[in-house]
Amino acid sequence: MKFPDKPPIVEYTHTLRSRYGETDRMGYVYYGRYLEYFEVARTEMIRSYGLSYREMEESGMMLPVIHSEIEYKIPILYDEEMFVKVMVYDLPKVRLQTFYEVRTGQSDAVHVYGEVSLCFADAETRKPCRAPKLFIESFENTLKA
Repeated sequence: MKFPDKPPIVEYTHTLRSRYGETDRMGYVYYGRYLEYFEVARTEMIRSYGLSYREMEESGMMLPVIHSEIEYKIPILYDEEMFVKVMVYDLPKVRLQTFYEVRTGQSDAVHVYGEVSLCFADAETRKPCRAPKLFIESFENTLKA
């Protein structure tokens, strides 16, 4: 997996703890859970900028996933605290591309890398459209701060 070769314009870290029901027979967090963790961190990142998925959906905007990629490096076990870092490298236009690093307090190494691309879409027509002005402005305000 290749991350862009430049600093991110937005970085946000969300803390989670792995739960028993999220682990497999080996005691590792089940591989499919990481997309859920990415979604939680991404949703909280957007909320931290004064927006919410709910508000976007109520205004007629959808943000479906169009691509995801995960690279697993080190297993995460039950009850480990995770730090899910979301990074955005480019101001979204029609597509919001997000990158992820998952670390724990047990190691300085990255346990999981990820990338999720989403597409802004009109809820009625289901066709791609430009990112809402409010969404872009919230990112631009972050860059000015």
